[in-house]
Amino acid sequence: MKAMQKHNKILMFLLDCIIVAISAISANILLCEREEILSNENIKIIINSIISSVIVYEIYLMMFRTYRHVTRFESGTDYLTYILVCILSGATLILSQQLGGNINSVRKQILEGLITALGLISVRIVIRFFLNYLKQEKEYCKKSNVLIIGAGYAGKEIIRNIKQTMNQKYNIVGIIDDKKARLHCIMDGIEVLGNRNQIVEICKKRKVDEIFFAISNIDKKQKKEILNICQETGTKIRILPTIGDLIKNKNMFQNLRDVDIEDILGRDPVVLDNKKIGNLIENKPILVTGAGGSIGSELCRQIVKYNPSKLVMLDIYENNLYNIELELKSQYPHINIEAIIGSVRDVKRLEKVFEEYKPYLVFHAAAHKHVPLMENSPLEAIKNNVFGTYNVANCADKYNCKKMILISTDKAVNPTNIMGATKRLCEMIVQVKNKSSNTEYAAVRFGNVLGSNGSVVPLFKKQIAEGGPVTVTHKDIIRYFMTIPEAAQLVLQAMSYAKGGEIFVLDMGEPVKIYDLAVSLIKLSGLEPEVDIPIVFTGLRPGEKMYEELLMKEEGLQKTENKKIYIGELTDLDEKDIAEKIEKLKGLVCNENTPIEEIKSTIKDVVPTYIMKQENKKELINV
Repeated sequence: MKAMQKHNKILMFLLDCIIVAISAISANILLCEREEILSNENIKIIINSIISSVIVYEIYLMMFRTYRHVTRFESGTDYLTYILVCILSGATLILSQQLGGNINSVRKQILEGLITALGLISVRIVIRFFLNYLKQEKEYCKKSNVLIIGAGYAGKEIIRNIKQTMNQKYNIVGIIDDKKARLHCIMDGIEVLGNRNQIVEICKKRKVDEIFFAISNIDKKQKKEILNICQETGTKIRILPTIGDLIKNKNMFQNLRDVDIEDILGRDPVVLDNKKIGNLIENKPILVTGAGGSIGSELCRQIVKYNPSKLVMLDIYENNLYNIELELKSQYPHINIEAIIGSVRDVKRLEKVFEEYKPYLVFHAAAHKHVPLMENSPLEAIKNNVFGTYNVANCADKYNCKKMILISTDKAVNPTNIMGATKRLCEMIVQVKNKSSNTEYAAVRFGNVLGSNGSVVPLFKKQIAEGGPVTVTHKDIIRYFMTIPEAAQLVLQAMSYAKGGEIFVLDMGEPVKIYDLAVSLIKLSGLEPEVDIPIVFTGLRPGEKMYEELLMKEEGLQKTENKKIYIGELTDLDEKDIAEKIEKLKGLVCNENTPIEEIKSTIKDVVPTYIMKQENKKELINV
């Protein structure tokens, strides 16, 4: 390899010598009288000119390290270097010849410099052409036809990257851009073929295999519209992430990623009152339970941005906790971060943590959340969700925490499963606790979170990667969706609004059919539903609803300063009644042999809005 590189450098050196020599001869002949061209004196001048020019030009070419350039990857900046070499060489020759008394050398050296610059650049362009195109002509049939969306800076950089490093893999058929002024313009040799409305037609006509979405500064609504059009082409789509991600990695091509379902949901970015949040978190000790989970870990990522004096992360599962600890300590070395292994079921462990770290704010995200699993293990849901919340709430009161925020779920509204019923009881516990404590208790309720552990999107992606089938419980089942960062950010904002006793309801946007979600993910992978990937309906799982609700009938809806956060009207709960409910459940968990139906019957007594299996069936029939 090194020998080949050495030979290539020698070859380029010889070619440059020949170009400079030809340029010197040409300049002398063009500026010389016809009768003097073959005179002995002129031949002597030409020979001297060749020798001096070759020496001077090669000195500058070596000074600028041009022989270290890889010819096939040279671009405009490199070509400017050759022009600079010619200018400096010409100036040096003019100066030296004038000092020697030759005052007529200026025109000749300017002409020689122009010819040399043209020769040096032209030879390299021709070599680059042969290396990048003709040599790969045999591989052309293996290339993927690519359509670029966006004729801006990002699109230009991606085209340049493909031409320089991925030309053997991709064939760029054209560019899409909505600006009329750019239609049919040529960018780096690639034509702007049309606007977004012509994407489907162009993909069909040009046999496009992949679409590269190369617009990084576009609002989510516009992005969603364009990606929805791209879905109809049946081609694989790759997309540039945010401008922030591009700043971290300036190579545009390396930033391209597969399209996520978040891209086509088109949700508006979250606008936060950072000052209000910062006033509560900055220089304060903060505790997050369930810190290794999807929401808990994202809460930790958001909290450290506000410079707490200490972030205490509590979780029973060591692997996830270890991962988030490593991540945050590497990114925020100045923040005191403590990772604590412990269960919210263990009162003594909890009290030790509260006593030692004295948290100012508590975010309670620890919970069992999988509906089918909790249907089969209802006692575990009661132990972890109900008594875990009860323990954390009591510790927050005992150790004088300022606020405790419970992470709740839309499944707590008219629950049809054990998990939802236990989360509803958790809401009731913090609302009642708020009446007798100086600590301010509140709950934040939201729907499904995209990409969270065990959520439907990662499952669908896995099934698609394995060739299918994609499993959907029911064709008409509907769910609300939110991204993990969005949910965590809105929890922090709701915390800053909390005065005690509220159930905050997050605006989940428009509900989404799970079937439509599956179809979109298959199409975004460049595959055809029911052709490449079958979709199989498995039937509703135990305790599963056709649709989720965010409010109960007795709850109203109040606006807050943030248009994505609402407050459910406070319900009048009796402390004595809740205490009796807790005692009933304590009796249940003391007997591991209690039949499941008896457990569910007791849950029904404790949570009146819980719809048991028989009632659930009637509800589904009506739907």
